[in-house]
Amino acid sequence: MTTEQDPVKLMKQQVGFAAADRVKSGMIVGLGTGSTTAYTIQALGDRIKSGQLKDIKGVPTSFQSEVLAKQYGVPLTTLDEIDRIDIAIDGADEVDTHLNLIKGGGAAHTREKVVDCLAAQFIVVVDSSKMVDKLGSTFRVPIEVIPMAIAPVTRAIEKLGGKPELRMGIRKAGPVITDQGNMVIDVQFDNLDNPVELEKTLNNIPGVLENGLFVNCTDLVLVGEIKDGKPVVREIFKQS
Repeated sequence: MTTEQDPVKLMKQQVGFAAADRVKSGMIVGLGTGSTTAYTIQALGDRIKSGQLKDIKGVPTSFQSEVLAKQYGVPLTTLDEIDRIDIAIDGADEVDTHLNLIKGGGAAHTREKVVDCLAAQFIVVVDSSKMVDKLGSTFRVPIEVIPMAIAPVTRAIEKLGGKPELRMGIRKAGPVITDQGNMVIDVQFDNLDNPVELEKTLNNIPGVLENGLFVNCTDLVLVGEIKDGKPVVREIFKQS
């Protein structure tokens, strides 16, 4: 198998599986989006098939996670039908030392934030390249914007000192469109010292639906690393 020969894939798999191991029977699980959480969904399906897990239900954060859940046999539910989420498992594009995140590389950050922040426990699964001293070091902040407001939102972001760029589709003419039918602006902030305040400021701009700064909602980060050619999983808990 190619997975066994590729240490990075194997590392993502190990992290995804380690997160799935924390799910217990009877739980309602937020199903994140991305390549690492895809392994989590696969592992949940395997545990359901083997009888290890019973009566779990998943809340997908994107069309991608919904399709994967159906493929691997994970039963789905909606926020209309439940009053709690026990655990949410999701990836991130950056994680800082306070466990604040930038998410939205897959343009699913609005649904992800709704589900992840509702969860009693939010677990982030990443590889070590996503760990940064300061948010904005390697990744821009994605902002979901309703189409009619692109021009005024762009101007408002520039006034805040951000450098906005409309995200364009790959192998598709025109901009990326989210699952909600909106557009995404990726913003470079040279000075992202206060993500808590910036998250609020951005969301207060009329026309902005949600941004990719996730602050004060992560409980545990599982970090995949390669040591001596083998994948290991490191745990970083939120400091109380």
